[in-house]
Amino acid sequence: MALTPDDVVTKQFQHVRFKEGFDPDEVDDFLDEIVVEWRKTIEENVELKAKLAAFESGEAAAPAPDAAAPVPAPVVEEPVAPAPVVENNVPTQSASIIELAQRLHDEHVAEGKSQRDKLIAEAKEQASTIVSEAEASSRAEKERLDKERTVLEGRISELREFEREYRANLRKYIEGQLTDLDSASSASGSAPVSAIGL
Repeated sequence: MALTPDDVVTKQFQHVRFKEGFDPDEVDDFLDEIVVEWRKTIEENVELKAKLAAFESGEAAAPAPDAAAPVPAPVVEEPVAPAPVVENNVPTQSASIIELAQRLHDEHVAEGKSQRDKLIAEAKEQASTIVSEAEASSRAEKERLDKERTVLEGRISELREFEREYRANLRKYIEGQLTDLDSASSASGSAPVSAIGL
């Protein structure tokens, strides 16, 4: 794969759950790709230096006498000028790629940390809300049960009072009936049998 600076800029790493940052294996693989491309660039640079040195020493100048002298001279000088720029630019470009990769890594780590902090804050807020709602619900239920207990205790008191009054009235009624029965039996006991109709 030919690695370009745009590849480094646009590279997206997968977020890892329960850890900070990105998947270390994925980052290592990507850095390995950068190293391979960098080594290729260094090898090309060495080859170009060797060709340039061979050309400047005259090894490549043997085919040049066939062509006219003024025409090859400008053609030869034009490639010579860009060669040092390429030579100096490759390490700079590689260093800038590494710097860019490091900066992107730092940005993604910072973004991951801020996302983590945001999620933790939201979870704490949600937990606090749930706890406060549960406490409020518990207080409301306790108040409702206390009111219900008060009502039931009042009803129990009323029923006990009703029971006492009912027992007292029932006792009076039974005692009255017994008194009436005693008085009726004593009255019939003093009357003659013929008066009763026997």
